[in-house]
Amino acid sequence: MTKAPASNKPLASQTQTVARIEWRWPHVGTVIAGYSTSGKVNKGIDIAGKPGDAVRAAAAGNVVYAGNGLLGYGNLIIVNHNEHYLSAYAHNRKILVQEGEDVNAGQVIAELGSSGAERPMLHFEIRKNGNPVDPVHYLPPR
Repeated sequence: MTKAPASNKPLASQTQTVARIEWRWPHVGTVIAGYSTSGKVNKGIDIAGKPGDAVRAAAAGNVVYAGNGLLGYGNLIIVNHNEHYLSAYAHNRKILVQEGEDVNAGQVIAELGSSGAERPMLHFEIRKNGNPVDPVHYLPPR
């Protein structure tokens, strides 16, 4: 008897619903730094990638910020998902959306880069009521 694969969908289209939001991974790369509130504090996760890789919206929402005005984040996009949740995508090489734009889950919103970072990566945060939470608890298991 052969066991069927858990999912025949590619990783990028797998979703997990948390707080009535369908979350998906914003990039397929390896997580190189996890969420941490102590020691070397990391308000999100860092995902390795190559410059120009697609950065995708983790869930549908509205772009409330697209720019490089926040120190340490480089080219940053913030997407508002509902009255409680935001997601943030930092260190992009190129921003492909503008403030006020509605985005779909999985839509390419930026090119991965190293702006404000020492290596190419996506720094990804989820914030609930303005406070950082561990994105891994929201994203589908890998």
